Amino acid sequence: MSSKNISMAVIRRLPKYHRYLGDLLDKDIQRISSKELSDIIGFTASQIRQDLNNFGGFGQQGYGYNVEALYNEIGKILGLNRSYNAILVGAGNLGQAIANYSGFRKAGFEIKALFDANPKMIGLKIRDFEILDSDNIEQFITDNNIEIAILCIPRNGAQELVNRLVKTGIKGVWNFAPIDLEVPDGVIVENVNLKESLFTLSYLMKENEEE
Repeated sequence: MSSKNISMAVIRRLPKYHRYLGDLLDKDIQRISSKELSDIIGFTASQIRQDLNNFGGFGQQGYGYNVEALYNEIGKILGLNRSYNAILVGAGNLGQAIANYSGFRKAGFEIKALFDANPKMIGLKIRDFEILDSDNIEQFITDNNIEIAILCIPRNGAQELVNRLVKTGIKGVWNFAPIDLEVPDGVIVENVNLKESLFTLSYLMKENEEE
């Protein structure tokens, strides 16, 4: 099946499979059935088999899944068998928290530089990074083969900045700015709206209280 025909719902479940399989490997568990995986993850066994069958046959009847092999295969499907160079734009509290998270580097996402437009931030150091002036962002992207931009900036100016980034050939944007960005075909945007996620939590809590 072409990856273009696989629903986003399936794709968004893959990182969860990968995380839980990694936890199983840490516990030295080598084999697991779809039923056992269902009990751990919370998806039905049928859903798990359907999801994985989109990408080929990974399990064996009567045996289940080889945990390490499935973990590695899902990693390849997610593109985690390669590395990505990234920049982070916006060195405020959120940007600093992301820059300090070591898990991205372990997964192959290497943040190469931090940028900010605030003159008071430029030149300060976060972890091993000196915050650079975002006026110089295009040259850095070109010189350092940057593929991903992480945006932790206010909505004002976000679209203008992305327009600049697109011209450099940036391939992906991880967007924390509270705005739906417009990009041309060939550029991927993954929006992370913290307020919307919090509002969803609020709704579910309200529903739970009313039951």
